[in-house]
Amino acid sequence: MVKNVLKSLLLIGTIILGQEVSNAQDKIIDQILAVVGSNPILKSDIETAAIDKQAQGITVKGDAKCVILEELLEEKLLLAEAELDTLITVTDNQINQQMDRRMNYFIENIGSEKEVEKYFNKSIVQLKAEMSETIKEKLKTEQMQAKIIAKVTATPSEVRQYYRNLPQKEIPEIGSQLEYAQITMLPNISEKEDLDVKSKLRDFKKRVENGDNFATLAIMYSEDPGSARNGGEMDYVGRAMLDPAFATEAFNLKPNQVSKVVKSEFGYHIIQLIDRKGEKIKVRHILLRPKIDPRELEVAKFRIDSIADFVRKGKLTWEQACYLYSADKNTRNNGGLVTSQRNGSSKFEMSEIDPDVSKVIADMNIGDTSKPFLTLDDKQREVYKIIKLNNKAKSHKANLQEDYQKLSEMFLAKKKETTYRNWIAKQQSKTYIHVDDSYANCNFKLASWKK
Repeated sequence: MVKNVLKSLLLIGTIILGQEVSNAQDKIIDQILAVVGSNPILKSDIETAAIDKQAQGITVKGDAKCVILEELLEEKLLLAEAELDTLITVTDNQINQQMDRRMNYFIENIGSEKEVEKYFNKSIVQLKAEMSETIKEKLKTEQMQAKIIAKVTATPSEVRQYYRNLPQKEIPEIGSQLEYAQITMLPNISEKEDLDVKSKLRDFKKRVENGDNFATLAIMYSEDPGSARNGGEMDYVGRAMLDPAFATEAFNLKPNQVSKVVKSEFGYHIIQLIDRKGEKIKVRHILLRPKIDPRELEVAKFRIDSIADFVRKGKLTWEQACYLYSADKNTRNNGGLVTSQRNGSSKFEMSEIDPDVSKVIADMNIGDTSKPFLTLDDKQREVYKIIKLNNKAKSHKANLQEDYQKLSEMFLAKKKETTYRNWIAKQQSKTYIHVDDSYANCNFKLASWKK
C-alpha cells in the first residue's frame, strides 16, 4: 500500500511524453491531473474525451472538463475492480462493434471519413488504433457497473411506498398512451428462390472445406448486418438466446466444423463453431434471405385485406383471425396484443412505437382495424400488417392503478443509482485518490474525490 502511494505521489509531479501536433512543430507537454490508485488521468485524456463527445454530438451540462474528469475518476475505480473479476471479459467482436458504432457517429456528425481525419488530425487507421484500448476499458467498466446493480429489485410494497412519499410536484405526467394488436402476413417464397439460396450456401460450405476463409465469405456475402462486418462472428451465447433450429445445429458442431444449410426464422445459414465454454458457444455464420417476388407481396396484401374485411363485417372476431392467420408467433395466441420487449408493458407512448405503425395508428379510433401496410417484422422480414387500436388514454398524472409499471421503473432506477453511488463511495474510502488543485473548484456529484 505504501509503495503504491509513493508511486502515485511520484507520478503527480512527473511531466510525461510530448505529443506531436501536425499543425505545429513544437510539442505540447502532457500533465497528470488526477490519480486513482496507481492509475493517472492525463490532461490529454480529458481533452480527447471532450473532442470525442463533440464529434458524437454529445452535449455536457455544466463545466465540461469537470464533468469529464469525474467520469474518468469513476471509470478508473470501476476498471480497477473489473481487472480483478475473471468473469468480466471483452471480445474483439465487441470492440469492433463499438468501434464501428462510434465511427458512424463521427461520420454522421462531422461528415465524410476525410472530414473525420481532418477533424482529429489523424488517419482512420490511427484513430481506430488509439480508440481500441479506450473502448476495451469502457466496455469493462460498463460490465462492472451492470454487475454492481444486477441484483437490485423493486417489490410492489416498495413501489407503493415510493409513490406515497412523492411530493405532488414530482409525480410524473404520463403522456397519451395507447394499446394495439396486430396481425401479420408473410408472403410466400418461390421454390426456385428457396433452392437458389440453399445452393449458394452449399457452395460457400464447399469453398470453406477446400480452404477458403469463412470470415472473408461472411464479410462479402452475409446479410446479417450485425455480424457480417466481423466475419460473421457472434459473441458467446447460450442455447436459449438462439433460434431453436440454429441452436440445435450449432451446439452439435465440433470446433471449425461447418454446418449443413440451416433454416431459421431469419433466413438460411451455414454455421462454423469457433469455441465452446460450458453452456455457451461462439460461432460465425453466413445468413442469406430469400428474395420475395413482388407478385407474392401483392398476394399477401390481398389475403390480409380480406381478413380485415371479414373482421369489420363480423364474419370473424379479431381474436379468431389472429389465431388462425397471423404469422407472428409472439402475439397470435394473445389476440395480437403487442407488448414492449423492454418491460413487457402493452402501453406505449406514440414516440415508442415503430414509425410504420405510428403513421397508421395516429388517425385511428378505438376499435378500428387498419388497412394493410408493408413493414418489417422483428426478424427483419417483409410482411403485410393490419392493426387494431384497443385503447387510447389521455395524458394524466401518474397513479398506481394505471401506471404501476412506469412508477416501478422510476423507483428501480433510483434504487440502482443509490446502490451504485454507495459502491463508489465505499471504493473511494479505500483507494488513494488525488485531484490536481486546478480542479479544486469543480462541483463534483461526489465530493469525496477531493481528499
